[in-house]
Amino acid sequence: MESRHFHESIEAFLTTLTFSGVLPEGIEILDPYAQIETRRVIHEMVSTYYVDAPPRIGMWGINPGRFGAGITGLSFTDPWAVVHLLGIDTTLSGRRELSAEFISRVIEEYGGPSAFYRDVYLCALSPLGFVKDGKNINFYDDVALNRSIVPFVISSLRTQHKAGLLADRCIILGTGKLKTFSEREVRHAMGYKNIVYLEHPRFIMQYRRKHIQMYVDKYVDAIRVLMNPF
Repeated sequence: MESRHFHESIEAFLTTLTFSGVLPEGIEILDPYAQIETRRVIHEMVSTYYVDAPPRIGMWGINPGRFGAGITGLSFTDPWAVVHLLGIDTTLSGRRELSAEFISRVIEEYGGPSAFYRDVYLCALSPLGFVKDGKNINFYDDVALNRSIVPFVISSLRTQHKAGLLADRCIILGTGKLKTFSEREVRHAMGYKNIVYLEHPRFIMQYRRKHIQMYVDKYVDAIRVLMNPF
């Protein structure tokens, strides 16, 4: 991975993902990267926005959902954002997704996608999603899956860091169960000295909608402080 450019490493990582852990009964993998059009969109995105630059900061969500990254393969990015924010034509379709809508506002506030993705690498602790009974499931909501996912999470993080991410800091989008998981399983394994936990976009859009601009500003400020800590 080290011999490749950042965008090449990330594309190779995302399009060759496999999960070798044991899935609890009734839970299935959500793998958007198996779709040809999704893989093309990823190629266009990384070739445009993840061209080489100084090391980026990792911003990590939970895992893909069916209406955002589960379609596009890009965390917190629904088909609308692919076309109207990133400027990539696609046949992928789907409704606006709340988390993607919030992140789109953060990206615009930061200066647009070129400025945002120059500084931030946006993905999920588990780049593959999970479905149970036809609905999204977050890996921390199932005890057995939560336990099984740890090696995959750490391996995925290490691979992405080798591509060119700041080693000692990150942003994690979740202040509840995901924070608990990250403090227990991720911080020590990855050697993170500084983790900034931000409220999850869906929580903001569902329960703090009147204060969206405050949270947008909070996200932007957190990125800028971590990118320029001194």
